[in-house]
Amino acid sequence: MEYQIEGRTIEADEEGYLLEAEFSDAICPVIAAVEGIELTPDHWTVIRYLREHFRDEGHTPNFRTLLKDLGELMPDCDSKRLYDLFPMGPAKQGARVAGLPKPFGKGGY
Repeated sequence: MEYQIEGRTIEADEEGYLLEAEFSDAICPVIAAVEGIELTPDHWTVIRYLREHFRDEGHTPNFRTLLKDLGELMPDCDSKRLYDLFPMGPAKQGARVAGLPKPFGKGGY
C-alpha cells in the first residue's frame, strides 16, 4: 500500500501504517480520508501527542498511557471521547492517521 502526498509516494504496510514515520502534517488528512475520519482540533491534539511521544520514546504509547497523558491536554478526555475520535482504536488508528509506523501492540511497550 502507498499514499501520494505532495508529489511523493509514501510506502505503507498492508494495514495502512507507514513503514517510516512521516511528520509532515499534509499526510494526516490523506490517511484520515482513507479511514473515513474528518479531522477536528481534538484529532490534531491526539496526533501531535502521538508524534511527540514517538519522537521521545521511539514508539507510540499504549492506550492506558495515551488516556492518562491526554487527560492533561484535553480536560474532557476519557476513553469514550478517544473512541469517538478514532473508532477503530485510539492507540492504533490514531498512530496510523498520525503517519507513524505500526505500534508494537500488547506486551511490546
